[in-house]
Amino acid sequence: MVAQFYYQVFINPLGKYPGPKFAATSRIPQLYHTFKGDLLEWVSGLHAKHGDVVRVAPDELSYATGEAWKGIYGHASAGKPVTEKDTRFYGPSFNGSPEIIRSNGPDHARFRRNFSHAFSDRALREQQSLICGYADSLVDNLRTTIKENPKAKVNMVRMFNLTTFDIMGDLTFGDSLDLLAGTGDTSWVSAVFVSVKTNSYRRLARYVPWTAPIAKRLIPKELEQQSVAHYQASQERVDKRVDSNRTLQKPDIWGIVMGQKEDLRLTRTEMYANSQVFMVAGTETTATALSGLLYHLLMAPDKMKIIVEEVRGTFDKDSDIDMKTLEHMTYLNACIEEGLRIYPPVPVGLPRVTPDEGLLVCGEHIPGRVCVSVSPMVYL
Repeated sequence: MVAQFYYQVFINPLGKYPGPKFAATSRIPQLYHTFKGDLLEWVSGLHAKHGDVVRVAPDELSYATGEAWKGIYGHASAGKPVTEKDTRFYGPSFNGSPEIIRSNGPDHARFRRNFSHAFSDRALREQQSLICGYADSLVDNLRTTIKENPKAKVNMVRMFNLTTFDIMGDLTFGDSLDLLAGTGDTSWVSAVFVSVKTNSYRRLARYVPWTAPIAKRLIPKELEQQSVAHYQASQERVDKRVDSNRTLQKPDIWGIVMGQKEDLRLTRTEMYANSQVFMVAGTETTATALSGLLYHLLMAPDKMKIIVEEVRGTFDKDSDIDMKTLEHMTYLNACIEEGLRIYPPVPVGLPRVTPDEGLLVCGEHIPGRVCVSVSPMVYL
């Protein structure tokens, strides 16, 4: 134990970087704050105290500067070494098949080439009526609630989640989940949140293997069942979409993907894994960003007044709203960007592992097999 402490603090090349001595010798502080739910505040506090680079674990550095972003997350180029995703942080997909969040190298490149078509400007324009339809449903829901009770309190976080789930359900599977309509099964929404939570427990075992039995016991059986339910729901809807005789011209994700060249096409198990990703990454994160933005606008009435005037001054009626015009609304887009800055929907640094030969980050050589990440609060 003493030898380990001495090595990590005085001999390890990362010893020159500031941070808590306990964090330099053990991952316990990081895991503690993960489970406590204040990891973001802990890391941000360390940066406020120690500066742009902080050692947050024996083999991990956190950066709080935009300059580090390109070095850590930049694309591969001739002669430039690249980082890989830390598998301990991400873990395997539910069915073990590669998907876009967890994959590295050729698989990730194939997924990017494939899905870039589904999320291109052209695809978004084709999906405009679908997205606007759900936005209208959200507004209609709110109007009905207020009409029935002008003093009603509305849970906007829930309403944004129902909206984003309906949109992503339609974009991912070609069918609405009917959550805004009030006829859908909201248990899937809960299951998505549960799948994120259970992965945090499993992460403990991936970082500290001997804790695997403990981590397994920390996950309530009900959470495990809900996590399984989330995957099964995704799988069933993929099968329904792919196996049906519906036209492939429908502008949902699988309609576009199935129309790709054969070398880009996904296997059925890859479809299952990626659909689960879309139903997490495209729903809760968007709803969280919208919730944070709305909160800050409500807390700043003068800013809310400006954005309302810009919207109403640009469009005469709801049906005039289109994505092309929205792109050029300066204040609206500035508010969205600011909302993402001060209320990031993914409030953790996403760790990458440096290549064996090391990596140059912010002008300094970082040894090989070191985890590096950029804090989402970098610009605060």
